[in-house]
Amino acid sequence: MLSNFIATYHRLLQNTNYRHHRYIYKDFNINNRLTGLIGPRGTGKTTLLLQYIKEQIKDKDECIYVSVDHIYFSKNTIIDFINELYEDYGVRYFFFDEIHKYSQWNQELKNAYDSYPDIKIVFSGSSSIDLIKGSYDLSRRGVLFRIDGMSFREYLLFNNIYETEAFTLEDIMNKRGELEIKLSSIKKIKGYFKEYLKGGYYPFYLEDKATYHQKILRVIEKVIFEDISNFYKLKTENLSYFKRIISYLATISPGELNINSISKNIGLDNKTIQNYLMILYETGMIELLNKNKSGSSLLKNTEKMYLDNQDLYTAIIEEIGYAAQIGTIREIFFIKMVKNSNNKIYYNEVGDFSVNNKIFEIGGKNKDKKQIKGKLDNAFLVKDDILYGSKKEIPLYLFGFLY
Repeated sequence: MLSNFIATYHRLLQNTNYRHHRYIYKDFNINNRLTGLIGPRGTGKTTLLLQYIKEQIKDKDECIYVSVDHIYFSKNTIIDFINELYEDYGVRYFFFDEIHKYSQWNQELKNAYDSYPDIKIVFSGSSSIDLIKGSYDLSRRGVLFRIDGMSFREYLLFNNIYETEAFTLEDIMNKRGELEIKLSSIKKIKGYFKEYLKGGYYPFYLEDKATYHQKILRVIEKVIFEDISNFYKLKTENLSYFKRIISYLATISPGELNINSISKNIGLDNKTIQNYLMILYETGMIELLNKNKSGSSLLKNTEKMYLDNQDLYTAIIEEIGYAAQIGTIREIFFIKMVKNSNNKIYYNEVGDFSVNNKIFEIGGKNKDKKQIKGKLDNAFLVKDDILYGSKKEIPLYLFGFLY
């Protein structure tokens, strides 16, 4: 059986020929003996691990990659797997994908770490919250990296349209004119941005555009009926409520959502809805924004709720037969680009959002300054469908280059 794993590993390496890398590749490393790669389903964790092995591990025979959802691990332990490959094959680098599918992963990785001081263990998993919770015992031993969906910059890169380094938020605020001139050299950049907002957040968009939304719906199914079912030990009959909540969130303006309205629509009490919303947030299905209050409970003080990303929103809206709202798509895009680039973002009563003590109001090219006029010096309009901004106006697409 182990020889089959080795053969599969080498076959996967041979078929890993991606020219470009995701945004965290340059920072990802296995300098520590225990390294975790976490993030939502469908964001490219497997590809990144295989790219790393192929490009950074000198002796491929000292390494093994395996997906832990293999039937082998239903009857065999990770410790046994490591021990046999260590002693019989001289393997010293162990890459475990889909680690969350293995119930005792936390304890066994700790035991392996303590028992084999000369090996390096790398694990990945799609449910970020479960891995973060489970990693507490391993926190002093290992390092966690997180990967999210593709930015607009990466969309251009992976479609071989344009290549550039990421910008910082300070770059956008202080060097906006320079960046606009640089990016205006991209023919049809406005058109590409519109295409990206319709589809391009998940890397599997590059595989087949025709079935992209169906694949997103399958991601939702797997999160609910595999991840949530297994991690949170919920009864099967309760899982359908998660789909109903997600569908309801897609049809209502983010500012009009609250626990009471969801509870009334879904037919569950407020406490249960609170619990289910937190689970959806923890598993990367929804986004919750609150005001910048130190020490406050996230869900208790939530002011706005969104589906996690614009493509998730569009796929669900299309599935249930509603018309997508471009305003919602713009706001979700802005949130994801800011958050995925490690900036904190909050709901704001003057504009839409507050980031690094600056206020941003999101809208189309005809959006006026009425809402932020005379309010604050640090308030800005972020406009879609424009290439060039001004002192108080910033093109929305620029935020797609934050990572």
